[in-house]
Amino acid sequence: MSADTVVDATDDAALLDAAFVRELIKQIRAQDTHGTWEGKSDLKLLEPYILSAEQRRALPLMGDPDPDTLWRLDLFHNAIGLAIERATKCMVSPMTKMSHEGFGRTVLTTGRLIVVNRHLRDVHRFGFPSLAKLAEAGNKYVAEGVAMIEKYPEVAHYG
Repeated sequence: MSADTVVDATDDAALLDAAFVRELIKQIRAQDTHGTWEGKSDLKLLEPYILSAEQRRALPLMGDPDPDTLWRLDLFHNAIGLAIERATKCMVSPMTKMSHEGFGRTVLTTGRLIVVNRHLRDVHRFGFPSLAKLAEAGNKYVAEGVAMIEKYPEVAHYG
């Protein structure tokens, strides 16, 4: 085992402890109603979210997203919503509208406020080059959502 491997393992452990990544892992594990993934590590469960450059190149430029990819996309947005909820105590609901070609939009709302507005394209290629990039993207959307709620609390708490 090289020094780089030890550093990567430490980095992965820190990333797995991030609020968004913890929520994503909880979302994935909650889908396992028969205990099939019980023995799998958290890193193993997150592997489908990681696409290497070679894997991305192997995907066609145009294509329809498969059900597994759409499921992962939904879990990604659910985890963002739950991380925002934990930080703000405001219930967040994700809504996605997408064409069969993988173009559309996801919004996360609370009260009457849109806390995250994300345009989607090329969903069939949904994934991140590394666990760090996955955590960075999720944490960015969580921070955006929390900031919106803090900026407009009267709209977020409407209802």
